[in-house]
Amino acid sequence: MKERRWYYLLPLAGTIFGIWYIHIAFYDVVYSDYIRLVNSYLPDVWDPARFLVPDVLTRIPLSYLGRIINTTFFHYSVTFDQTLGVLGMGLAGAVLAAYCIRRRIGPVWMLAVMAVVFSLNKWEMLINGSGWVHFFAFAGFYYHYLVLDRAWCGEAKAHDRRTLMWLPWVMILGVAGQYCAVYAAVLFLTYLLKLAMVRAKEKRWSGEYGGYLASAASAFGCYLVSNAFAVEDHAGMQDLSLIRQLLDTPGYFVRFLLKSLSSMAAGGDYARSHFTGETPYLVLGLLVAAAYLAALWFQYRYRLYERTILPLILIVSGSANHLLVLLSRWSFLIEDYGMGSRYALQFAAGVLGILLTCALVWQMERGGAGGAQGDGMGLSRRTLPVCGAAALIAAMFLAGAVGDTIQELEIAPYRRLLCMDRARIALDFENRTDDELRENFEYRTSQPESGQAVRNALTVLKEQGWNVFYHEEESLTDE
Repeated sequence: MKERRWYYLLPLAGTIFGIWYIHIAFYDVVYSDYIRLVNSYLPDVWDPARFLVPDVLTRIPLSYLGRIINTTFFHYSVTFDQTLGVLGMGLAGAVLAAYCIRRRIGPVWMLAVMAVVFSLNKWEMLINGSGWVHFFAFAGFYYHYLVLDRAWCGEAKAHDRRTLMWLPWVMILGVAGQYCAVYAAVLFLTYLLKLAMVRAKEKRWSGEYGGYLASAASAFGCYLVSNAFAVEDHAGMQDLSLIRQLLDTPGYFVRFLLKSLSSMAAGGDYARSHFTGETPYLVLGLLVAAAYLAALWFQYRYRLYERTILPLILIVSGSANHLLVLLSRWSFLIEDYGMGSRYALQFAAGVLGILLTCALVWQMERGGAGGAQGDGMGLSRRTLPVCGAAALIAAMFLAGAVGDTIQELEIAPYRRLLCMDRARIALDFENRTDDELRENFEYRTSQPESGQAVRNALTVLKEQGWNVFYHEEESLTDE
């Protein structure tokens, strides 16, 4: 394993790349979700009344600590939050690097995995720094799956078993927020699968995995109790019946799902600038769906899940996220809603699982690094179809990750100019109309009262001398 320790340099390089991207694509000024956060939690971030609310466990308690640090030491800087997001992405990369080292995944496959992790198809999550904690959530998920993988293979130590007991409580109640649903679901399925496997093989129930299941279920139950007090507020959603809409327009749901799948091979922004008509989206969506099915077949054909469970967990997680976005966002009645960059972080889990599955199959067929099959002599007529399919799947996702990143780097300077224009408007907000504020700060543009919400948030920041009002003496004309 020591010869692959250099793998950790790749997530480090990816983190540096992400921070550089933030520098070229953003100017420090609040907008979008920050308007709601400022009005809800500022200026007094120490006020217990803002924290001790019935649905606090759904509001990601870790984010409260982030706001305290940000306002105390960084004058409520969006760039601070964005940097935290990049660091979270780097941690996720480091966890996957650890898995690749342990499983002796080849360098080319490792590079493909890192390309997906650090692809700028997640630009919206990176730029909108309010979602920084979600990157830490997925890093935590991947770490949990890594520890679980060691236990699955009988390699867990005592501290690993303790981690599997307490980590769901930290993740579900403190970090994951709404993303805990899929996380909890895949844990339940994994533990139930292990219980069934042990029962079939040893004619007994595993108390160890029963304990893991009980711990995760208890933590998720606490979350659901807190969630019962939450008030949902999704601007733009239509009040429609799912069953009625499904019966009336079944094709809409199919196209929604295929387009969301296609976004992992060509991000929404990239696709809109290169595709004409509906066909390319649907064809690409079918290809991604085929990649999912091929990975599941590889898992079954080679019984990979008996040797390592992490790739299968990621595949199930990614596919579940596609279905969850469909079920929770269909009522916007926008077919390409699931192609938004904000969902790339969720969907990436599935792609990572597919790539790791293909890497393991390639390894086995080539007979390398612990592979049980193959003769180590390269491709043959027997191995060529499977290895060729694995390579084509990897090439599709790698091309998508690289293409999205290149396009975003081209757009980045224009995003920064837009932010600088927004900063100028913020500094002059008293003289701007509500309509101007609503549109320029991208806050619920369909609701007229949101302009006043922007004005209220900017008033709070100005009174405290935070964010754009802290560095307002910097020149906005020299750049």
